[in-house]
Amino acid sequence: MRIWDLHPSILCRQHLLGEHRELHALWVVITEDKKGYSKHPETLRWKGKLKALYNRHELLVQEMERRKYNHRSPLLKSQARGLAKQDILINSIKEQIENLHKKRCDCRI
Repeated sequence: MRIWDLHPSILCRQHLLGEHRELHALWVVITEDKKGYSKHPETLRWKGKLKALYNRHELLVQEMERRKYNHRSPLLKSQARGLAKQDILINSIKEQIENLHKKRCDCRI
């Protein structure tokens, strides 16, 4: 499970759509109090920050639409509570960029 802290415009198709898919899974774990992945570090850093996660989703959607991808999975804005900014990083921005670079994908890093 990975939610990047990088701007979506630099992500390749695979990472952009993969993050979008994982963000939805994370949203369900938190909003429906699911047990699977509830102790995962990525889940823990977003608890109490659904507004920030919603904002991240909207950034992903904007990038998807800019690339002419179809988006048909909106989140319920009424569930977007808590802090509006994510201030916890699992990996630093530099480490995230290095991780993407190692994947040798089409990300624009």
